[in-house]
Formats: sequence, structure tokens, C-alpha cells
Amino acid sequence: MEIDKLIRTNIKNLRPYSSARDEYTGEAMVFLDANENPFNEPYNRYPDPLQRKVKEKIAAIKGCEPSHIFLGNGSDEPIDLLFRAFCEPGHDNMVTIDPTYGMYQVSADINDVEVRKVKLNPDYSFSADALLEQADDQTKLIFICSPNNPTGNLLDKSETIKLIQSFSGLVIVDEAYIDFAPGASLLTKLNQHENLVILQTFSKAWGMAGIRLGMAFASPEIIRIFNRIKYPYNINMLTQQKALELIEQVADKNQWVDLLIDERKKLAAELINFPFVVKVFPSDANFLLVKMHDARGIYEFLVENGIIVRDRSKVVLCDDSLRITVGSTEENRILLEKLNELI
Repeated sequence: MEIDKLIRTNIKNLRPYSSARDEYTGEAMVFLDANENPFNEPYNRYPDPLQRKVKEKIAAIKGCEPSHIFLGNGSDEPIDLLFRAFCEPGHDNMVTIDPTYGMYQVSADINDVEVRKVKLNPDYSFSADALLEQADDQTKLIFICSPNNPTGNLLDKSETIKLIQSFSGLVIVDEAYIDFAPGASLLTKLNQHENLVILQTFSKAWGMAGIRLGMAFASPEIIRIFNRIKYPYNINMLTQQKALELIEQVADKNQWVDLLIDERKKLAAELINFPFVVKVFPSDANFLLVKMHDARGIYEFLVENGIIVRDRSKVVLCDDSLRITVGSTEENRILLEKLNELI
């Protein structure tokens, strides 16, 4: 893949902003380069613009090199950067599955990029050929989410690989929920496919949604492009510090994942027994998509009782369905007890 043929001309010719902390590596005793206040340490100093220490820890856990990692303000930042780097507004397009995570559409709309949606099969599987049929010379990006949101299912790996191998642009695989589908990540395929971009997050399995830290894994060439156009200090010092602390708690993360997978099974088994539940769809994520009679009414009943779930009834292929996050044992008990009142 020739990245020069994909990248926007103005981005290719961009002279990126060089922050004070970009211009040296190593340790320093006196900082007189960035016009910072010398008082109120350590918060008076700008953070590392490339988050080197955080990337080193992530690389060790993920089994890749730091040069393959971009860190963003959630996964939403690299999603937006992909459009800004590779799609000419009003000219290029992207292809994605439907239904899926809504931020692909939002970022495309913000960047004036046409979105071509390919409806999933009734069982929520997808066809690489169907996506490729929608692509043309102006298609720069194809987005898929696996496990998919809101359907919860892991997408077929062979179809995904076929898509990557057959498409001349970038294929973005969003693995936000991959920790709940052990052994399914495509990270091991990263070195084999220069057009593959993988998105992951600390918001789900790691329990760090509040610190807003997302990851993109790609070839060093693509990562360099992201770094050219991101804001200079996109990950603040507090987020970096907390990430360094929490990444050490791998055992806790693994325990949480095991507990949530167990709770997912139990919750699914309980929900299907309610007379108003039509189907509980299989899930490889930390949530369940549940088809119900009068889903909107049940949603409003739960909200009135202080229980917040997501009404997905108006989403294609998700008619009369609620998306229910798998909570703690106590949270799930409260949900089930309240639903019992409807019988």
C-alpha cells in the first residue's frame, strides 16, 4: 500500500506545529523553553506530547512496538483524525456496516465525507464482498466494529481478513469490546497488513472511561501521520499519570473481565424468562441486546425507577430492542427485580 496515494495533499504538505517538548528527549533540570510558570509543580509543566512512558507500558502488554501506537482522547480522536488525514471533504467517501457505532457517521458528517452503509445480515453477520461492492475510487476508509455495537457479536475473522486484503484503502477495525472476546483481536495481524488500523480503549474492560484514553494501532507510517495533525498536547498529564498507575493492575482487569462474562451469562439466562422478552442476542461484549414487546415502554419504566439502559428501537435491525450493559451482581439484581414488577 502506498500511503502517499491515500493521504490528503494538504496533509502531505503540512508543516506540523513543533511544541517545545517535541524538540528534545531525555531528562532536563531546568525548563526555560515553553513559557511555563515555574511554580506549582508538577502541574505547571506541559505533558509529554508523545506519551512515551505510557506507550512503553502498553506495548509490553499488547506485544507490539511503541511506534505502532497512537493515544487519543478516547477512540473518538483517532476516528476523527482518520477522516482529517485521508478524506477530501465533499469528494471522498467511507463504507461501514449498519448498525454500528454512531461516531463513524458523526465524524464523517463533521468532515463532509459521504457515508455508505451496508446492512448486516439478519443474524448480524457481514459480508466482505457486500462492503467492497459499495467501494469505489473515492472510498478511502472502511469501518467495522468487532464485537459490534449495538449488536454485541464478534464479526467473522476470515471475512475481516478478506476485506483487508481486498481493499486498497484503510480498513479500521474497532475493538473497543475485544477483551470480552478473548483471543479474538487482530493485533497479531498488524505487521502483515499495512492498511489495517485497530482501535481499542481503556474505557471498557479497564474501567477507565473517566480518564478518556483510546488507542490506535497501525503501521509506524500511519502513526506518524496522526502525530503530525493531532493537537500538540492531546493527552493531559493527569490522564497519563493515572494510566501509568492503572495499567499495572492487569490482574484486576482480567478478574473484572471474567466476572462480567460470568454475569453476562447469568443475566442473559434470567432475561429470556420474562414473558415480554422476545430474544436475548448472543454477545461477545459487556452488554446484551434484548428484543422486547413494548421496548420503549419498558425503557421509560426503568428510567422512572432510576435504571438507565439504552433504547435502540429506532436503529436498523434492532426494532423493539434495548441495549443493557452488564453491571455488577448487585446492579443486575436491581434490574431484574424491577423488571419482575412488570409481570
